[in-house]
This record gives sequence, structure tokens and C-alpha cells, in this order.
Amino acid sequence: MSAAAQPYPHVSDGSSITEVKDEFRAAIRATRRARSPRLRAAAADAFVDVVETIPALADAGVIAAYSARPTEPDTGPLLDALAARGARVLLPVLGAGLQRDWAWFAGRHDLLERAPGRPPEPSGPPLGPDAIAEVDVIVAPALAVDTAGNRLGQGGGWYDRALAHARPGTPIVALVFAEELYDAETRPLPHEPHDRTVDIVATPERWVRLGG
Repeated sequence: MSAAAQPYPHVSDGSSITEVKDEFRAAIRATRRARSPRLRAAAADAFVDVVETIPALADAGVIAAYSARPTEPDTGPLLDALAARGARVLLPVLGAGLQRDWAWFAGRHDLLERAPGRPPEPSGPPLGPDAIAEVDVIVAPALAVDTAGNRLGQGGGWYDRALAHARPGTPIVALVFAEELYDAETRPLPHEPHDRTVDIVATPERWVRLGG
């Protein structure tokens, strides 16, 4: 973790948690947009090497993951690797508003962007929000994570609601770039009671068990 490379908005007495989160998101998104395609592709391959060493994922037969937006950590190689070893992979299908759904990953050739700004989705039949209850481990997107397990998401609340359908105790792994992992003692992320924590964070360099 490089503290010098981490945006950390000043929190004034009048700032709401929502305002602070929005400042964080804007700063992190700007840094992500500045990352070159070459560096992003190298990180995608490195994520595969790191994630495959996480015991919860190595043993999982059914995994909920996600198809990345352009500036997010690219999950394409990871999805290929999971499918190649025989894991069944669920991907989000975004309905109207905050509707939650899932469908099976059938290969990257099957993924299509259904609407501008949305991540690519599989073409298979939607399985309903309860499909996530089948999975052994969840790989979730994040803009940042701190060492207490607090996750900064995109702001829509989709994952907080979707994770309510998972089996209790299902491990949640967040993928972030190295500078997006924050020390909870010195630079805690803003969080609210409804925010779901994560158990493990993976960067292109390593994975870390959180909150303990």
C-alpha cells in the first residue's frame, strides 16, 4: 500500500458520509481512468495468479463473480481460468432500477453490453436473485477496501442488496488495485450500517484476509 498514492478526502464537520463517499469515488475513478490498457492487461493476468491461491476459491465449485466495466480490474482472464478448471460461475444480470438477477457464465464470447454504462452480461436465462445462495464464494467489485473489511462500491447499492440472498458465512472476495487497499487504523473508509463488509481482498500483488 502506498499512502502517497491514495486519495483521502478531507472530512469537515459538515460533510455527510454520502458526500465523503462521492469524493472518494470521483478520485478513485479518475486514477483508474489514467491507468493504461497495457498496465490494466498485466494486472488482469496477475489477479488470476493471486486469486487462484486463495483457499476458499481454489476449493469452490460454484462462484459468483462479475464482468468488469472498462476501468475496473479486468476479470476476463479470471473468468476464463475459473471456467477452465471446472467451476460454475454466476454473473450479475442488471434489471430495471435495482432489480437483482444472475445468469451462468458461458464464455467471454457470450457476454454483451445490454445498455450503455452497464457491464457485459451473459445471454442465458435469468435465474433470480436467490441463485446466489448456491455459491461457495463471491468475488465482488469494489472501488476501495480497508483492512477492517469495509468496501466502497459504485454507489448504487446493488451488491449490498444482492448479498442479502447469499448463504450466511459465504466468503466475499473484493478485487482492487494495490493503492485502493486502505489501512483502517489510519485511513478508514466511510461506511454506513447497511454496507456489507468483505472477508478477503485481492490485489495484483497479494491477497489479504480482513477484519481480524
